[in-house]
Amino acid sequence: MMNDSELITPEVLIPRLGDQLVKMDLLTEAQLQQALAYQRQQAAKNQPCLLGQAAVELNFLDRPTLDRAVTEQIVRLRSALEDANRNLELRVQLRTTELEEALRKLSDLNQLKANFVANVSHELRTPLTHIRGYLELLQTESLGGLNADQKKALEVSLRSSNRLQALIDDLILFSLASRGELTLQLRPVDLNRAISLVAARATPKATERSLTLAMEIGSNLPDVQADEEKLSWVLAQLLDNAIKFTPPGGKVTLNVTREEKMALVSVTDTGIGIPAERLKEVFEPFHQLDSSATRRYGGTGLGLALVRQIVEAHGSVIEIHSRPEQGTIVSFPLVFSLKNE
Repeated sequence: MMNDSELITPEVLIPRLGDQLVKMDLLTEAQLQQALAYQRQQAAKNQPCLLGQAAVELNFLDRPTLDRAVTEQIVRLRSALEDANRNLELRVQLRTTELEEALRKLSDLNQLKANFVANVSHELRTPLTHIRGYLELLQTESLGGLNADQKKALEVSLRSSNRLQALIDDLILFSLASRGELTLQLRPVDLNRAISLVAARATPKATERSLTLAMEIGSNLPDVQADEEKLSWVLAQLLDNAIKFTPPGGKVTLNVTREEKMALVSVTDTGIGIPAERLKEVFEPFHQLDSSATRRYGGTGLGLALVRQIVEAHGSVIEIHSRPEQGTIVSFPLVFSLKNE
């Protein structure tokens, strides 16, 4: 039986050594077959030996010749490995360059998209302002009296112009955020006041859909440090989204609790919910979870994307938890104003 020192030999590093010895004209094919047969015989006797050792014991070649052949093959293998490593490094470098170029192009396209959205939105804002101005003149009957049918048609036109104005404002806000130009006017904000104003605007829509809209706000909450206008927009978007996706008879709750030096704001609904594997998708801009939802519920898919950007601009993190057919909870913390300390 071969001992450990005999097994630890350079020969074990060479794959298909017999074929290599034949190619080097150190063995004939017949000698190789005899050496293989001898190797099998030794193994059957529980005295295994390597192929090169078998050839030496059969006097087909001497030990120095075998060692030179093995060394030569090791050198070739090492050279091949070094070449493979160099080729791999070159391929990795090339692929990295390609990915960097693709990322640059994607960044440029995103910038072009943001610029286009901003330009179009600003171009739409001016004529819409004129349209709204004349609609308001008609509503006040400054241009003459209106009959009941005309007043009803005017109300529909005003609601549509308000929706269009809100969409344009969202697009402009999105373009600013996409270009890193979103600015905040941070100051102490009374959450009770901000929430009351937002809730008052959301109540008619909740009532229209036969929903219960509840506010649960902790007592004696200090002011938070925030941009009041953008925070109000975030709260309005979250309430609007919850109302939109909650069936009649459901409930939407805006809750604020105190957690150490922060106020935890959350909006909870008993709506249709979102599958766990698709939760991250809701924050993608211009994205709805499926086409049927787009047709049924409408919307541009910008709301939650902007909500996340504004919340993160405040140095906070937004979280969403949801279960299909049970509802959704969206929450984020806000730090209290330093003036409270």
